Amino acid sequence: MALTRCSWLFLSATFLSAGADFTITPEPAQPAEGDNVTLAVRGLTGELLAYSWYAGPTLSLTYLVASYIVSTGDETPGPAHTGREAVLPDGGLHIQGALPGHSGTYILQTLNRQLQTEVGYGHLQVYEMLAQPVVMANSTALVERRDTLRLVCSSPSPAEVRWFFNGEALPIAIRLGQSPDGRALTRHGVRREEAGAYQCEVWNPVSVSRSEPVNLTVYYGPERVAILQDSTTRTGCTIKLDFNTSLTLWCVSQSCPEPEYVWAFNGRALKNGQDHLNISSMTAAQEGTYTCIAKNPKTLLSGSASVVIKLSAAAAAMTVVPVPTRPTEGQDVTLTVLGYPKDLLVYAWYRGPASEPNRLLSQLPSGNWIAGPAHTGREVGFANCSLLVQKLNLTDAGRYTLKTVTVQGKTETLEVELQVALLE
Repeated sequence: MALTRCSWLFLSATFLSAGADFTITPEPAQPAEGDNVTLAVRGLTGELLAYSWYAGPTLSLTYLVASYIVSTGDETPGPAHTGREAVLPDGGLHIQGALPGHSGTYILQTLNRQLQTEVGYGHLQVYEMLAQPVVMANSTALVERRDTLRLVCSSPSPAEVRWFFNGEALPIAIRLGQSPDGRALTRHGVRREEAGAYQCEVWNPVSVSRSEPVNLTVYYGPERVAILQDSTTRTGCTIKLDFNTSLTLWCVSQSCPEPEYVWAFNGRALKNGQDHLNISSMTAAQEGTYTCIAKNPKTLLSGSASVVIKLSAAAAAMTVVPVPTRPTEGQDVTLTVLGYPKDLLVYAWYRGPASEPNRLLSQLPSGNWIAGPAHTGREVGFANCSLLVQKLNLTDAGRYTLKTVTVQGKTETLEVELQVALLE
């Protein structure tokens, strides 16, 4: 008995269908696009006359792929035939170079010699080979705790999405900001620890593709502004320097990007835009408060730190100035000492080199002074180490030496040349 396509369709619509005892499974089970796929049928029984395959949810002519007459091997394509399908003699359906569009429900309807039909259902999922996704960001440079980060994984495929941060699986804290479908990532008040490389990956059972990284910068600070001296934090401290010594102060902070620096001395801005400040040849004029101000051009925040710098107790440069500077014969002259040690213990004046025979006088810790071997009766000592020589004569001209000793035992010697002009 030969059946035409029309009589087969008529029969299938006229007679009741029996429940199917056969199964339909795709081979391979998880095909990728371009694979050859067979919907294999197992469990067919009885003497069958014809097969009809449908690619859709119902037995509708619209979904008919093809009808097949078993006795003749004739196949008649239907409206849903794509040119890739072929019905096999054993009832299976072969799809050459399957595409994702072939995915869906498939129905096989069989007709036996008793003109009874059976219907079986199967499902085919053809997985596409995924193109590389792209991470789209609202911005790649954000300010900490102020800005919101929004990342979107853009892919034409409905595949599953997962995110990576610096090459590792996204931390749980960041994953909490994902959208239900996993394709969008939102972080309100972004944190500095969230700066880094973000990637998204799309995947299915046969393909995986990861995006190029998008690098996020998070601006913050400046915080913990501090002033260092020789790697030691000196913020808020008083630094004591000896006279004529040098010092370099460094300003450090936690900031992204590196801040701009401004130094101030006693509240007055200095012409220094560097992260360090050099103080050379320390003098009393350089005593005061030094402040470093760090400014972040991105966050528009700033911070500062200060130190106080003073001359040490024995640091003032000791100098001797004759007053008057050019005394004449018969005048009094004071060898005035400037910058004498504040922690002075004793001092002595000498007429010439600092040796005992040349000692004019000594100042004791009690404040009293005693005359030395070279004292002429015209010399007087003062608490500030100055020496008064009265009623000068020409023999008083020459070298005078001052020797000081501090409480700490530091000894300093200073010489001065006295000139006496002839009285005209």
